[in-house]
Amino acid sequence: MNSEAVMEGDEASLAVEVVYGDAQRQTLRQLRLAAGATVADAIAAAELERDWPELELDPNAVGVWGRKVSLGQLLKSGDRVEVYRPLLADPKEVRRARAEAARTQSD
Repeated sequence: MNSEAVMEGDEASLAVEVVYGDAQRQTLRQLRLAAGATVADAIAAAELERDWPELELDPNAVGVWGRKVSLGQLLKSGDRVEVYRPLLADPKEVRRARAEAARTQSD
């Protein structure tokens, strides 16, 4: 996508993508939003709840191109808004449990 705003008529618009998924399927929406649109605007316009009725948006679990941002973050044309899923397990706890299991097996 072009990194500049696209002119449509007299007003500029942004071409952005919004993505969400799980291990089985993914949703990608390509959108045109008015200049000055935020991450929250993009997520609302994507209507992810149509495909994911169980989705509960965590305002601290969104990003643009892999970088966590706030819902108020202004978008640029070409941005990819990502809605992150909650972790099923704390990675630190999983590593600790694995290390403990390995210690137990070696004893």
